[in-house]
Amino acid sequence: MMKTRPTRFAEIFFLTLALTFSPLLAGPAEAARISLIRDAEIENTIETYATPLFKAAGLDAEAVRVHIVRDSSLNAFVAGGMNLFLNTGLLLAAETPGQIIGVIAHETGHIVGGHLARTEEALRGASTLAILSYVLGAAVVAAGSGAGAGAVILGSQGVAQQTMLNYTRTQERAADQFAVTVLDRTHQSAEGLARFLEVLSNQEALLSLRQDPYLRTHPLTIERITFIRHHVETSPYSANKPPAEWVAKFKRMQGKLFGFLKPAAQTFARYPESDRSVEARYARAVAHFRRGDLDAGLAEIDSLLAKSPDDPYFHELKGQMLFENGHVAEAVAPYRRAVALAPDVPLLRAGLAQALIETGKDEALAEAASNLEAAVRRDPRMPRAWRLLAIAYGRTGKPGASALASAEFTFRVGRYGDAVAFAKRALKHLPAGSPGALRAEDVQSAAKLALQKRHEEG
Repeated sequence: MMKTRPTRFAEIFFLTLALTFSPLLAGPAEAARISLIRDAEIENTIETYATPLFKAAGLDAEAVRVHIVRDSSLNAFVAGGMNLFLNTGLLLAAETPGQIIGVIAHETGHIVGGHLARTEEALRGASTLAILSYVLGAAVVAAGSGAGAGAVILGSQGVAQQTMLNYTRTQERAADQFAVTVLDRTHQSAEGLARFLEVLSNQEALLSLRQDPYLRTHPLTIERITFIRHHVETSPYSANKPPAEWVAKFKRMQGKLFGFLKPAAQTFARYPESDRSVEARYARAVAHFRRGDLDAGLAEIDSLLAKSPDDPYFHELKGQMLFENGHVAEAVAPYRRAVALAPDVPLLRAGLAQALIETGKDEALAEAASNLEAAVRRDPRMPRAWRLLAIAYGRTGKPGASALASAEFTFRVGRYGDAVAFAKRALKHLPAGSPGALRAEDVQSAAKLALQKRHEEG
C-alpha cells in the first residue's frame, strides 16, 4: 500500500508519471492528479464480487480491468470501454458488500450498453494519447513495494472534460435495468444498490460542486430509486445475503484501507484494542506500522498468523513491514511464504523479487528474475516489475534482456523517447528474429507512434 520509510530501491518506484492523463471526473481547473492504488488482497476481493457479474453479463471477466482510485469521494466510473474505477471513498463508505456489488452491477450495465462508446466525439475532444496510453497499458499503475503502493498520474491542461463521462438519464435507467437483471441472474439481491442510491439521494439538495462526483456524472432521479426499490420488493432473490466469506473479505478490505489511508488515531478509535476481530487487528497492525511502531505492528500481524498461518496477505504485510523498516533479509521469508500460498498473484511475486534484489546477494538474483518473469507474464502492465526485471537482468550479465525490460518499463510510464532508445539498445544484443528482438521492435514502433501522437496533440 503506502510507504513510511522507503529504502533505497523502493524509493525509485514511486513515480510521478509524466503523462497527459487527467482525472477524468474533474473539470479543467481541477485536472491535477488521479492516484491509483495496487493491492493484491483488495483487488482479489473486488474480483470476487465482480467476476460473477461480468460472466453473467457475457463479458470476459479477465478482460475487464478494475482500478482502485485513492479518493475519499463516493464515486465509480468506467473508461476506455473495459476499465472499471472504484474510489476508496466508496469502498470505505459502503455498509455491506451488497452496496459495492450493486454499484459494480450498474457500471457493468454501462460497459455492456456501450455508453462510453457513444461519447466518441467527446473522446476526440480530449487527448487521444492520454486516454489510449492508459487504456492500452502504457501507463498502468506504478507501484512501491509489498501490498500495493500508490502511483500518481499527473494531468496536464485539463485534457478530459467533465462531460466526457457524464451519462444521460436514459443511459442511467438502462444501466439500472441491466444491473437488476444481472443481479437476478447471479441470484443476488438488489437491496445494496437501492440503499446506495438512497444514501446518494440525501445529497441532491447540496450545491453541485459539493456533491460527490457520482452524483455529478450519474443523474439521480426519484424514478430510478423507485424502480430499484420496486425490483427489490418483487425479486425472488431479495432476501439472499452475500456469502459469509464475502462479508469477511469486505470487513478485512475496509480495515486494511482504513489503516493505510486514515491517521493512526482515527484507526485506533474505530478499531480499539478491545476489538479482537480479524479486521480490527489487521487495521491496528497497519496503523502501528505506518506510525513507525514496528514491534506493535508485528505483534498484531503475528497474532493473526497464529490463527491463520496459510493466509498469504498476512505474510505479505509482515514482509512489507520488515522490508520498509530496513530488515530486508528477514522480509524474504514471509514474502516467499506469501508467494507459495498464492503463486498466481503477480503483486506478491514482485514484492518478493524486490526484497531479494535489495539483499544485494548475487545468488538471489535468479530467484528474483524468475518471480518477475512469472509476474509480467500474468500482468504485463506492471511498471515496477519491469524496472526490477531490468535490474536483475543487468546484474546477471544479460544486457539485451535488461534493455528490453527497461524499454517495457519506460513505455508504460509514458517516457516514450527513452523506450525507443532502450528498444534500440536491446536490438543490438538480442539475436535477430528471436522473441525478444521481435518484442523490442514492437515496443519501438509503439513508442514512436505515441511520440508522434503526442507531438500532433501538442
